[in-house]
Amino acid sequence: MTSGLRPGPLLLLLLVLLVLPGSEEACPSVCLCLSDTVSCSSSGLTKLPQSLPSFSVTLDLSHNYLSWLFPDSFKQMPRLENLRMAHNQLGSLAEGVFRNASGLRHLDLSSNKLLVVEQHYFQGLWRLEELLLFNNKIAQVEGGTLSGLSSLKKAYFSINQITDFPFFSIRDHSHPFLTMLDLSSNRMSRLPWEDVKALPGLVQRGLYLHNNSLICDCSMYSVFWHWDLRGYDSLRDFADEHTCAVHGNPRSSIRFLRRSRFFRNCTVDKKRPISLPVTVLLSQVTVTEGQRVSLDCQTSLRGSKLSFAWLSPSKGRLARTGDNDTLISLFANGTLEIGATEVNDSGLYVCTAADAKRALNATREVNVTVLPPPPEAFNTGYTTLLGCAVTTVGVLVYLYMTPCRCGCCKQPRPPAIPIATYDPSTLTPVFSSSVREHQKIHTNKHVAFMEPRRREGGTEWASES
Repeated sequence: MTSGLRPGPLLLLLLVLLVLPGSEEACPSVCLCLSDTVSCSSSGLTKLPQSLPSFSVTLDLSHNYLSWLFPDSFKQMPRLENLRMAHNQLGSLAEGVFRNASGLRHLDLSSNKLLVVEQHYFQGLWRLEELLLFNNKIAQVEGGTLSGLSSLKKAYFSINQITDFPFFSIRDHSHPFLTMLDLSSNRMSRLPWEDVKALPGLVQRGLYLHNNSLICDCSMYSVFWHWDLRGYDSLRDFADEHTCAVHGNPRSSIRFLRRSRFFRNCTVDKKRPISLPVTVLLSQVTVTEGQRVSLDCQTSLRGSKLSFAWLSPSKGRLARTGDNDTLISLFANGTLEIGATEVNDSGLYVCTAADAKRALNATREVNVTVLPPPPEAFNTGYTTLLGCAVTTVGVLVYLYMTPCRCGCCKQPRPPAIPIATYDPSTLTPVFSSSVREHQKIHTNKHVAFMEPRRREGGTEWASES
């Protein structure tokens, strides 16, 4: 009888790996693969590895010598979300480099040698949230470069040679989530200030322009004056780095946030304030129908010459005029009082505080919820009266209808106890064992009533009262 040879477990595993279709997605020899992260950082690469795992979510190619990316370089990586290519030698990007990589959310191209950010560079990256292009040699950003990046939140263009930037391409409808635009440490001298003032409010708050070669003029000062009044961190954190050149002479630069006397002859445009509220506060108020409620209009604006107006969901615009509702009052400090709330008064109330002298405005939002009254509970007085009546009836029933409690009922006579006669022969000593045992039995009893005792006459038992 002969027995065939069986392949060992290791041989079977090897055969399975060779047959599987994903076996060719092995980790490149110069990279480190861990879970869905592939790191090829500091590997001396001059071009992309021929095969990168398609399951990669994060790909790190930083600190290499990559100088060119071909079209469809990441076509086989549909799950890619984070691409780090900082500290390479990239001078430009071919058209279609990121084709089929629309899932990118974080793209780091900092510390390269890019000269121009062309319009086709980031086409199709509508999910991109963070774009890092600082520390390059960028001198120009083409107009439609950021147009398709509708999910963009942060863009870093600092430490470049940018002289012109397409501010007009950034609007609320095109970039609703953009909160930071870093253009610091560039070579911008004159900016289209009308386009800058038309930027969304969140972009203006997160716009960094320090360490540029701005020329001192009243248009520039007007914009920074409004921003400084609003207390933007981009100005407060870098107050000393905001400089401008007097008469265009770089040698005569001044820190204009510190030395505002140079602009004392400028007329700040107060009639056309930047369309951005100073602060937006949100609060929640919940009341029951019929209750009185007061809504404050506390904003960062301070002063005695502020005007207030409320926008209510049910009654529209409310101002301090004579046609206000009798149940709604608007006081001089902006407080809105509703005397008796109703369910249809629920909704978002928006207060606008305006300073006509400084051409500023601020808003206060209060979300009011009016709940219907709870079901009417049973009256407490009636409950107490009913309880007393039921108790009285119960006492009367107990007194007059309980059997064998009246005086006419005959009580059963207690059983007759025979009278013991004096027989000295039958007496036992006081210290006899029977007496001790009898006393011990009575001692060990644990009952709620008192034990019966013998009267001093010794002839009859009676209960202790």
